[in-house]
Amino acid sequence: MLNTRLFATYVAFMTIVVVASNFLVQFPLPGSIAGMQLGDLLTWGAFTYPAAFLVTDLTNRQFGPKIARRVVICGFAVAVVISVMVATPRIAIASGSAFLFGQLLDISVFNRLRRQRWWRAPLAGSLFGSALDTAIFFSLAFAPVFAFIGPNDPFALELSPILGLLTTEAPRWISWTLGDLVVKILVGLVLLLPYGALMTVLKPMPGAPGARV
Repeated sequence: MLNTRLFATYVAFMTIVVVASNFLVQFPLPGSIAGMQLGDLLTWGAFTYPAAFLVTDLTNRQFGPKIARRVVICGFAVAVVISVMVATPRIAIASGSAFLFGQLLDISVFNRLRRQRWWRAPLAGSLFGSALDTAIFFSLAFAPVFAFIGPNDPFALELSPILGLLTTEAPRWISWTLGDLVVKILVGLVLLLPYGALMTVLKPMPGAPGARV
């Protein structure tokens, strides 16, 4: 049975996470560590976006994949509209596309593993979803081949050492892609803690996979 208030809460959290990430992805990290320029490696959006997978996985656990997809689609629609106002159209399109496909993959993987040990479904779902999301987003947002979506970002296309460390150089957005994925994986691991805590409170609803009858 669908709890309308809880459903709206999940949609609201999803929207907040995606809009914040769309805005923050435009800002590289300042400073450096051990001679590595953080701006060549990461944007602030890498730290906020993985929370979207937490929202999706909790929805999937509580209501099942059908309702989780509804939350993703609703969050996608609202977030894209708002994101156009806080980010460039190209960033909004890239983010919307990456979000939709990454989250749907997360739901599918989670659902296949939901009856295994509690941490496997959210971890595998977020890892596979993050990899797809990262590949789609940074390609659409910064790769010159997709310039028809919007203007290229000169800073993103400048050559810099890969990951700010290697002697081989590549456009800065390549390092952002790799750095973003590493951070998403690390944050995904950290988010297992709140997932594990909340799963004891947010029990599967009647009719959802894994619910007790």
